[in-house]
Amino acid sequence: MDYFRCIKPCVESEIGKLDYVMLHAPGAEIEHMTPENAHKFLFSDILNSREALENYKNFEGSLKKVTNVLYFKDLLVDILKKNDVRESLVSRICERENLQYLKELLLGFDVEKLAKVLIEGYDNPSLKERYIFPPIPNLFFMRDASFTMYNNVMISKMATDVRDRETMILDAIFKHSSIIDVEAIHPVERYAMNGIGRVEGGDVEIARHDIILSGCGARTSKEGIDAMLEHLRSLGGVRHLIMQQLPLEPDSFIHLDMVFTFLDKDRCMAYKPVIMSDNFKTVHFEVCGHDYTKVSEEKNLIEALGKLGMNLEPIFCGGGDDYAGPREQWHSGANFFAFAPGKVLGYARNYNTIEALNKNGFNVLPAADVASGKLNPDNFKRCVVAFEGNELSRGGGGARCMTMPLVRQAVNW
Repeated sequence: MDYFRCIKPCVESEIGKLDYVMLHAPGAEIEHMTPENAHKFLFSDILNSREALENYKNFEGSLKKVTNVLYFKDLLVDILKKNDVRESLVSRICERENLQYLKELLLGFDVEKLAKVLIEGYDNPSLKERYIFPPIPNLFFMRDASFTMYNNVMISKMATDVRDRETMILDAIFKHSSIIDVEAIHPVERYAMNGIGRVEGGDVEIARHDIILSGCGARTSKEGIDAMLEHLRSLGGVRHLIMQQLPLEPDSFIHLDMVFTFLDKDRCMAYKPVIMSDNFKTVHFEVCGHDYTKVSEEKNLIEALGKLGMNLEPIFCGGGDDYAGPREQWHSGANFFAFAPGKVLGYARNYNTIEALNKNGFNVLPAADVASGKLNPDNFKRCVVAFEGNELSRGGGGARCMTMPLVRQAVNW
């Protein structure tokens, strides 16, 4: 593989200059979705794979201009070349999905074919179900099943078992990769009593080296947040976790990054009806190793961060308009991904939100021009790289959802 050796993941903020990121482009696996099974696979609509991939090209192309990109499938192929890893991973997946009778079939494939099948499924049109071994269509939302926190990669405990295969493969990648050198931690399995709890990466944001944000709602539970607190205690020193309660419905509120993302050292994107509302609790946990835990309820997330020295000016999804805000939040209008301080990626379709960013000093750069090299984000103090996402957004996620940062540079606070 023409990759970099050896990468030691480290992420201590949401905005530090991005050095390495892991991606997976939406592929044939999303063609498995039908009106009958879309909800089972956590989608509220079915996607056209060709159009989704076309949307993805300039998103991916822009990232390749500003950072080093690693691909999930390449990393999977790398570990499958090891016979013991291949047999162990296939056995675990078949047991978890109650498909033990397919183990020998899967192990009979060559490495490239096996990697493809683990992602895209195994087709058998003669049966009532199209696939005897199902695909994992959520995979292009790379953020959810794992996330980098400091010098570790955290393996999520997913809210639904339909995404368990993603966590098993990622666990194997991080344990056995010849390219990435990191300890993978399962916070719920390690710290939660009886393994109860759930944590997904879309809910976890690293505000600063000592401040973690976590959504609490449909995908991340209080027990999961307790497990995260135990991990912070294990690191020693004073650490803060700010929990933001989220609405349980509709589906557009599944993760914190659907209502709040960081843009710069002093700017954030927020969905006003949740982040600035008295209806959803914001709770601040302060820990110092195992010596003490302080708990206090805060007015809102912005104010809680301000008390810790992070004074953020919010830019509101939809420009804060009562009508445009909910419409654009539904299509991930608050879900931005920073690849450097003040430089972010987001959907062009949310034009009220993009206009609000522009009014607040962010130059709007078409992703096609960045991907082609016509425009260079380095030439702008602040910018939003806007990519077409009419098809991708129907999947229920945005730019942050589709990225798994591995290494970010430190921020000069």
